[in-house]
Amino acid sequence: MNKNKGGRPSKYHTHVEPRLIEIEGWARDGLTDEQIAYNLGVAYSTFKEYKKKYPDLMATLKKGKEVVDREVENALLKRALGYEYTEEKIEISDDGRKIIQTTKHVPGDTTAQIFWLKNRKPNEWRDKRDVDIKGNMEINNPFAGLTTEELKKLVHND
Repeated sequence: MNKNKGGRPSKYHTHVEPRLIEIEGWARDGLTDEQIAYNLGVAYSTFKEYKKKYPDLMATLKKGKEVVDREVENALLKRALGYEYTEEKIEISDDGRKIIQTTKHVPGDTTAQIFWLKNRKPNEWRDKRDVDIKGNMEINNPFAGLTTEELKKLVHND
């Protein structure tokens, strides 16, 4: 068993490494790193150090998060573009049961569209624009050559 400088076994080898499959599942389920650290019984700061020190932990988290990230991307795109689905209703009458299918349309969501475009094409869709303006700016100040005393006289004479 690996030991730290002080000789005490690292919690990585007792609390984290044996649970890598479970950690992948938590990441896939959308748990944050803070929540995963809590579930493992290690401090979040320690968990962050483990991610830097142990490539197998980082790979496990990445693998789990990729799945859910892709699912969310697909759901966002579907919502942005709109979609159709079939709704089924069951009617019961004296003649028996009858299933009625209706195709429903969900229109594209403009908020999802904006979000998608701002993140996928930030240079074209971000709200803030960086504008580079070059040149000289001349200011015509009729009071530029006056002393403080002359300016005070002008103010008090009006």
